Amino acid sequence: MDALERDLLLKIADLHGIPEGAYNIRENGKPAGRRSTEHIEIASRKDGKSGIDIFIKPGTKNESVHIPVILSETGYNEVVYNDFYVGEDCDVTIIAGCGIHNCGKATSRHDGVHTFHIGKNSKVRYVERHYGEGDGEGKRVMNPETIAFIADGASMDMEMTQIKGVDDTHRVTRATLGEKSELTVREKIYTNGIQEASTDFCVDMNGADCRADVVSRSVAAEHSKQHFCSTMNGNAACHGHTECDAIIMDGGSVTAAPCLSANDLNAELIHEAAIGKIAGEQLVKLMTLGLTEKEAEEQIIKGFLH
Repeated sequence: MDALERDLLLKIADLHGIPEGAYNIRENGKPAGRRSTEHIEIASRKDGKSGIDIFIKPGTKNESVHIPVILSETGYNEVVYNDFYVGEDCDVTIIAGCGIHNCGKATSRHDGVHTFHIGKNSKVRYVERHYGEGDGEGKRVMNPETIAFIADGASMDMEMTQIKGVDDTHRVTRATLGEKSELTVREKIYTNGIQEASTDFCVDMNGADCRADVVSRSVAAEHSKQHFCSTMNGNAACHGHTECDAIIMDGGSVTAAPCLSANDLNAELIHEAAIGKIAGEQLVKLMTLGLTEKEAEEQIIKGFLH
């Protein structure tokens, strides 16, 4: 692995070298390293699809799995399927993400489909970062799909970030919640130029006393476009909240389409959406401290997406 690829790993997974615990590093469609542990097994799929199966034994606590993907070959396109089987009473962190370096004319694309089967009373923290770079004309495209089946009493915290440099992305997230289970999603997206990003969330709250909280924060700068769609189906006594906060700059545009469906008398569902430009008084306040207008905008955006 050369310096460029090591830098991509650092940006998407905070890796300075081989991580502790279980890991699977994928580089241009090929394995660049893999390690299973006593409690976490990583195996190649047996159904002919590209990807891996991750088996986490019941009772596994305070362990992590790193599964980053890097693409540095111009014009490389792939679809990868990773399935996670998390046993009961676990507490684990899963760190994923994709980095693309494209200096050519052809499009480089990674479509990743992650399916989670989370056992009863388990806790999963899932971190996913996307990043693109390169001075070529070819696009950097990423289309992540996340499917989660969260059993009774289990919880999943998802942190999904699109850092910069991704020309086109369509994110799909589907979750099914059992009794007293919880889902928390925090999405952060920054687009500029003529980049486009869309996100499509759908949460089925089927178990009594389950909870879901989906919050998206984004910035659309220059002439980029974003679309946010979030659907919550309250099929039992439950509490659901979905929120979209977006800043538009220059000629950017954002559309938000929250949808709530209450199918039980005791379903409580809330949606919020706010789209607008940076407030002038915020800029003035920072500029009085000696910052230029551009520096002030950068500070506001950094704090907003933090």
